Amino acid sequence: MNEINTDNIKSQMRKGVLEYCILSILHKNDAYASSIIATLKKAHMIVVEGTLYPLLTRQKNQGLLNYRWEESQQGPPRKYYTLTDKGREVLEEMDSAWKEIVESIEVIKNQNE
Repeated sequence: MNEINTDNIKSQMRKGVLEYCILSILHKNDAYASSIIATLKKAHMIVVEGTLYPLLTRQKNQGLLNYRWEESQQGPPRKYYTLTDKGREVLEEMDSAWKEIVESIEVIKNQNE
């Protein structure tokens, strides 16, 4: 009999919301990749650079993000990502969609109570 791999389920759920999380992080402040990873790890949305960079590139190519280079006193220049106006609009749509999903799940979970 096959066992259910809950770690895999959690991982798939996280991947599904990572793009939303990235936009949410950048909504507050511009950030560079290491800072975004640190914020995601702090929230237990474990991410490695190999996962983050393709997402950032895709969001940039979709016109949701821009970036700029800034000199750093701790080493090489850093690439800071920032939301575009389109990114802000998409984040608002994602906020609405997230609220609808959470409400729907709550209705389903509470259906038999």
